[in-house]
Amino acid sequence: MRYLARTADGEPLLGDDDGFVPLAAATPEHASVREALPAAAAGTLPAPDTASADRIPREKRSLGAFVGKPGKLFGIGLNYVEHAGDLSEDAPEEPASFFKPATAATGPGGPIRLPPESVSERVTAEAELAVVIGRTCRNVGADEAADVIAGYAPVIDTTAEDVLQRNPRFLTRSKSFDTFLVLGPHLAVPESRAELAETTVRTVVDGETVAENVVDNMEFPPRELVAFHSDVMTLEPGDVISTGTPGAGVIERGDRVRAEVEGIGSVAADVVR
Repeated sequence: MRYLARTADGEPLLGDDDGFVPLAAATPEHASVREALPAAAAGTLPAPDTASADRIPREKRSLGAFVGKPGKLFGIGLNYVEHAGDLSEDAPEEPASFFKPATAATGPGGPIRLPPESVSERVTAEAELAVVIGRTCRNVGADEAADVIAGYAPVIDTTAEDVLQRNPRFLTRSKSFDTFLVLGPHLAVPESRAELAETTVRTVVDGETVAENVVDNMEFPPRELVAFHSDVMTLEPGDVISTGTPGAGVIERGDRVRAEVEGIGSVAADVVR
């Protein structure tokens, strides 16, 4: 597995399980992670050991969000059948997608900042697997979607649940508060087509697993989501599709939330008000 990442102050990195090198030391033509996404989708990222700099172990790096300026931010509601049942909802017959603004995004550690209690008294956090687009595309078939995917990342989606419960038309507002999307510390770039069916996605609050499920139990798996949305609009490098959560945990000030995606990575954030 190769990784694209950024330091906390924005330096782009290329890495593997042994550590990271500056992206420019391995592929000088790419000045940012976003510029390197087409190469990730094409499978042409160089190995870190070809770089003109030595690897630095991950634990000696302070990493920020894997991309500094993401493109379109999609969310998918009720994509795990069991989660829909938990909410007494029927699983939708088509992807229930929505947008989040770029200003909702933050990086590892967060913090997730809760709205004032006068605005929302019940906020939930949800672990998700995110798919990141690497090539501009339109009308892509599900069997071709792997060719336009740059990689995968763990993310934490957040919802002002009581706002949403007042009226389903308040979905955008309930999802769009600043810091309500925590992007993981790296983009995992498989060296061949990733088979994610048995990948477990897990929501953890203060060390307790509150929900988990495997990708195979999604109503619409990642490649189908890419294909579906490419039929609606042009997808571009840096677009992020959060593929839905196995379940949410209520969060309060002082909590620590973690999204775990086996084989891809994890991201955690503190909760403040």
